[in-house]
Amino acid sequence: MDALAERWLDTEVRLDPVLGTKLGRESSALTFGDYSPEGIAAGNAAARGVLSELTQLAPQDAVDEVTVRELTERLTLRFDRAAAGLELRDLTVLETPAQLIRQAFDLMPRETEADWHAVASRLAEVPRALAGYRETLRLGAATGTTPARRQLLAVASQAERFAADYFPALAGAAKLREPLARDLGRGAQLASAAYAELASFLRDELAPIATTQDAVGREHYALASREFLGSEIDLDECYEWGVSELARIDAEQRRTAREISPGGSVAEAVAILDADPDRLIHGETALQHWLQERSDEAITALAGRVFTIPDALRRLECRIAPTREGGIYYTSPSEDFARPGRMWWTVPAGVTEFRKWRELTTVYHEGVPGHHLQLGGAVAMRGTLNAWRRTRAGTSGHLEGWALYAERLMEELGFLEDPAARLGMLDAQRLRAARVVVDIGVHLGKRMPNGERFTAAGALAFMIDNVTMREEALRFEVLRYLGWPGQAISYKVGERAWLELREDAERRSGFDLRAFHSAALSMGTLGLDTLRWAMRR
Repeated sequence: MDALAERWLDTEVRLDPVLGTKLGRESSALTFGDYSPEGIAAGNAAARGVLSELTQLAPQDAVDEVTVRELTERLTLRFDRAAAGLELRDLTVLETPAQLIRQAFDLMPRETEADWHAVASRLAEVPRALAGYRETLRLGAATGTTPARRQLLAVASQAERFAADYFPALAGAAKLREPLARDLGRGAQLASAAYAELASFLRDELAPIATTQDAVGREHYALASREFLGSEIDLDECYEWGVSELARIDAEQRRTAREISPGGSVAEAVAILDADPDRLIHGETALQHWLQERSDEAITALAGRVFTIPDALRRLECRIAPTREGGIYYTSPSEDFARPGRMWWTVPAGVTEFRKWRELTTVYHEGVPGHHLQLGGAVAMRGTLNAWRRTRAGTSGHLEGWALYAERLMEELGFLEDPAARLGMLDAQRLRAARVVVDIGVHLGKRMPNGERFTAAGALAFMIDNVTMREEALRFEVLRYLGWPGQAISYKVGERAWLELREDAERRSGFDLRAFHSAALSMGTLGLDTLRWAMRR
């Protein structure tokens, strides 16, 4: 069973070398996969062969039983997505080939001349990779399946920025001798030209014939949410729960705000905090230092208390991301931990001040006890889990649900005693609850709490009313929900599952929090249904 799962992972890496780069496999660093319809068909054919073999194997132990359930679900979902034609409209502002091809270079080492030779070689491969991707999107359009026009235009703008800024800066940052400097410059020119061509294709060829409908409808949304959750849910119940959860968090925010501004509103408390110079960080360098300090403090405080943290996970690097697209994310360590886990903070253009009270809870979300213990911890389970389970299995519901659980846990453990930090956590939680309402509301055509039908404009107004982020950031948030159905709900729905599992465990005699965390994280990342089954068993 383990051999089959690992052979499938090797196949996935061969088909998608960007995945290999994420896993730290140097052999993947020179090229890209085939993003054309032929490449997609080859991947699906390989997956069918694995599923056929899987049905003929008998699990030997409890670990195998979890592997069977999870791998079967992931492969079956792949075929269901293909049958629905979703592979032919795989374009949004996050986590699609348009971004992943560019992001591969962020994860490549750049210390030695050999490293830069690999970068130069891979840059020269960008045109081929994007040409295959255009073929797939063109086939989707020919068969009546296109991304929404709004997404096409947004990704076209991204591609133009990559072409104009990212690749020239990548080549310019290297101080190399000839002929390597020439090869790197030539590769950057090829990559820039390929992204400029992608932008023109999206804007001029695809956008005019694309659907103007942002909503994907119930059937598509049910499939998409299953992908991100590893579970089929009652979408109508989940929407109503999201509305009630938003109201609950609002009441908690109001109580906390009165601790900061007696008798005042949330807006008044936010104004007080934003005006406090002691709560400000000036500049990206100072931000990076502050993030690293908070992260190191959390590791020291939690190790041995409510978590068992292996030595390999005691190192977490906090970095400022090289792009200006917005967002904060975590990348797992390489399989040998030569590349550590990293928390990346993307600073939007023109932003030079950062508010500690808003950012602290995100440190815990992305780092410790959040994604670093979860994803980095899975990588460290070499003695128990096969490589597919350690590095590839899982869903956003497990990932982001755990990270929200981690935020609440830090409040429970006293790390957010300052009302300002607690208000920051609640603000982040409120964002995730609002996402449930907006994401399901838009794509299923639900009515907003005010009685009007959800639209893109209504979704933005709803977010502005409910979240204290800058309007520019909220515009990107809504754009993301419109193009990536089902992902936005995975945070709160996943947290709900984690909290229910802990409540189940607490009802049993002899409950120990550290033991609960160790048992849960020792399984690696899973779909929510598999996680529930394994934990309750």
